[in-house]
Amino acid sequence: MSNPAKSIRIGTMVSGNKGDAATRIGQIAELGFESFEPFFWQTTKGQNLAELGKRCLDAIGDRDITISTLGMFGNPLEEDAIDLETLQGWKDCIDNAHHFGATCVAGFTGRIRGKPLTDSLPRYKEIWSELAKRAADKGIRIAFENCAMDGNWANGDWNIAHNPDAWELIFNETPDDHIGLEWEPCHQMVYLIDPMPQIRKWAHKIFHVHGKDATIRWEVIKEHGIFGKEKFVFMRTPGFGDSNWTDIISELRLAGWSGSIDIEGWHDPVYRDELEMTGQVHGLNYLKKCRGGDFIVDP
Repeated sequence: MSNPAKSIRIGTMVSGNKGDAATRIGQIAELGFESFEPFFWQTTKGQNLAELGKRCLDAIGDRDITISTLGMFGNPLEEDAIDLETLQGWKDCIDNAHHFGATCVAGFTGRIRGKPLTDSLPRYKEIWSELAKRAADKGIRIAFENCAMDGNWANGDWNIAHNPDAWELIFNETPDDHIGLEWEPCHQMVYLIDPMPQIRKWAHKIFHVHGKDATIRWEVIKEHGIFGKEKFVFMRTPGFGDSNWTDIISELRLAGWSGSIDIEGWHDPVYRDELEMTGQVHGLNYLKKCRGGDFIVDP
């Protein structure tokens, strides 16, 4: 993009598990998305990623659309069969990211299941020190999504990179400039963390942003608390939640950040299933408005 106001692109995620990521990109590219994040859930299913990358770029064609990041989500720290597939998926994504034009691979750190967060640190260092070297050799950055996957400090599965205290620990274990965050405000709001101060402190570690928001139901919290039967927070598509994305994008710009904000759909309680793309297109246009730059200036 030649317009500097659009140094932050707005896009969406597309699943790669069924082998149809390129087809899906071709189907929705004309809706106005400026970037895509193909992602895999636990396994790539042995797909030829070099060939898939070529098909994804062919689907984009000459449109001004990028693929900056691949997603590989699962638990690479343990050794069940599916966990080993996740670990191999990370290796394959790192090795083949360039076939998509991507410079970043994102996902979860993994976790030693059912143990306090700190118990995962030795295994984290073992696995991610090796993957970090592999990524550095390929010119690829690694980004951890800040999703707790229903875990907490004392217990959980999948991921330990879900709050700033954990970030301090993991970045101390792997103090590599090319290891950072795939950040989104939703996952902080779900745990009642204010996301705005995080941007000011951690922008240098934010490599990719997920476009997902949350609606906090304070009236439920005040009456029932956060451990009662009533749901106190909903994950939302941007434009339907509590975040002011104009402020979020402004803070990112103040920090000198540029890159892609890719919408993570499928979570909104209203705009899902048949209304999924209705919600996503609304979120796309909302985020573009918050970003600015979609205007014509007469010479």
